[in-house]
Amino acid sequence: MITVENYLINAAGLMTKPVTGTRGLWPRASVWLLRLALEAALDRYWQEVAPPVGQCRSRRAQLLALRRYAGAETASRAAYLWWALSRAGHHHGYELAPTAAELRHLQSEVQGLVEALHTDSTERK
Repeated sequence: MITVENYLINAAGLMTKPVTGTRGLWPRASVWLLRLALEAALDRYWQEVAPPVGQCRSRRAQLLALRRYAGAETASRAAYLWWALSRAGHHHGYELAPTAAELRHLQSEVQGLVEALHTDSTERK
């Protein structure tokens, strides 16, 4: 079963020891794994806190609704991370792939947000 934690573990593994033959590809692959972790954490949050919001297919709408449920700070962090990961994951010929330091920072931010969402959902129970 693919979980938030599995995405985070696989992203960390790819950043620590890239798979042979992924030279130049692993940074963006890591970014996509981090975004999948963020999205899985949001799915889990909505399932536990407000299932009707989770049924909304628009991730942007879910991020907007997050302000009402998890507060402005958490919602802003989530929206920014989703945007940053989306931007970093797409290849642009005029931009370099994310550096290892940028990836570690994004990983840390996603991990912190995953924990904040989990804490908020358990406090609501």
